[in-house]
Amino acid sequence: MTTRLLVTGAGGALGRNARQGLKGCAKVLRLSDITDLAPAEEGEEVVRCDLADRQAVDDLVRDCDAILHLGAIAVEADFDALLQANIVGTYNLYEAARKAGVRRIVFASTNHVTGFHRIGEMLDHTSPRRPDSLYGVSKCFGEDLARLYFDKYGLETACLRIGSCFPEPKNQRMLSTWLSPRDFLSLVRRLLEAPAIGYLVLYGASENRDAWWSNAHADFLGWQPIDSSEPFREAIERREPGPAEGSAYQGGRLATVKARPGD
Repeated sequence: MTTRLLVTGAGGALGRNARQGLKGCAKVLRLSDITDLAPAEEGEEVVRCDLADRQAVDDLVRDCDAILHLGAIAVEADFDALLQANIVGTYNLYEAARKAGVRRIVFASTNHVTGFHRIGEMLDHTSPRRPDSLYGVSKCFGEDLARLYFDKYGLETACLRIGSCFPEPKNQRMLSTWLSPRDFLSLVRRLLEAPAIGYLVLYGASENRDAWWSNAHADFLGWQPIDSSEPFREAIERREPGPAEGSAYQGGRLATVKARPGD
């Protein structure tokens, strides 16, 4: 069992889900965010940390043997904000992990690293990256950094390209991209517990009928999603009878041509 699992971004929606759902996955959950969190419960440690602060990250990672890295800006944003949170912060985390001897990181990447592929294309880990946004570009950086730290230092990473992780799908696009919170947790557990993963890129989606992504190369994990977007299809198609914005591309609205934040 993992001795101490660090969860960054523990104050976000995925982080709150992980805080409850990963109890028992490690002897101690160390929970961190840039904002205040609820007080630590039994088996928890709570540490406030700005990932752009290198010394603070060194202290945060010390004594951890695995990391679930959710801490980031998870939407399109101004480049300077993404630079600090998603690029500098991710570098600081990996460098601290190297120095601390962390064995494995589950890195929350995004389907938006391939968002400019058209709907109808079936993608897998070998498909060219075609980011649809600066946010997607920032996650491409994280995937490449993870590759470097595995090849050079042996630090294992699962780059989990999360689809749309909400309690239920909200629109037609999410009928293909939805990842239920329950499937998210079971996949993270499998990635943390697998004997070896090396450098692994895979998509996070439930067992949706109109799937866009294949994880056949990761069958060795033995993970199988149990939820599906189908029970929500009828209600969504009633609400959205026509094509949605950005419906030609897998990235949806992030793959549309608009002025960037700040323009």
